[in-house]
Amino acid sequence: MTARNLHGHVVQLLGQRIVSGELKPGEVLPPEASMAEEMEVSRTSLREAMKVLSAKGLVEARPKVGTRVRDARFWSQLDADVLAWRCSSMPTMDFVEKLSEMREIIEPAAAASAARHRTAVQLKRMQAAFDAMEAAPDPESWTSADLDFHEAILAATQNELLISLFSVIESALSSYFTMSAHTASNFKYSLPQHRMVLSAIRDKDAAAAQKAMLKVIVDTRANLSHKRRSNKAR
Repeated sequence: MTARNLHGHVVQLLGQRIVSGELKPGEVLPPEASMAEEMEVSRTSLREAMKVLSAKGLVEARPKVGTRVRDARFWSQLDADVLAWRCSSMPTMDFVEKLSEMREIIEPAAAASAARHRTAVQLKRMQAAFDAMEAAPDPESWTSADLDFHEAILAATQNELLISLFSVIESALSSYFTMSAHTASNFKYSLPQHRMVLSAIRDKDAAAAQKAMLKVIVDTRANLSHKRRSNKAR
């Protein structure tokens, strides 16, 4: 394993332990020598990893104290790694509620903006993603096409900030869409709602696009919440 891969491995390992709560806020990490020995990496790799974790807001080094874990409010919550670690470690419904709320704030407005600004080429991309959803033979294919559909909508806003947001939340959305597809009795249950979003954007009807996208999100949230209640009742 190269030095770069080694420090990347340490970043992943420690990042997951911090975000999952295994390493608590305020906890001082073991001395550098012991950590390097435990993880079987050089001190150089460990230092590089600590720089990355520090930049993400997960740890801070203090003179005469050492490196300690920071409280979650200081974490770069939209960092792709931090978000992925949170998705894999937080309770399922906590993740669903938080991501659903974020989606309800952002995506309906993005759909309205896409309806106003989309080009013919961008509409074609949305249609291709929708067609792939319609033809998907399994939940995995559906999830991939669903991600393409939502990314195409953000791209059609012509807003660089919204477009770049997708790369940040992609891993979270992928987990979310996968959960939804696997918990539904029919993983294509939301196809009609997605069709309404596409139709509204095609017609350049911003209000209808916003309303249709909100319905997609609300229905997905309800599907996951219903599955949770069903499991509890057993």
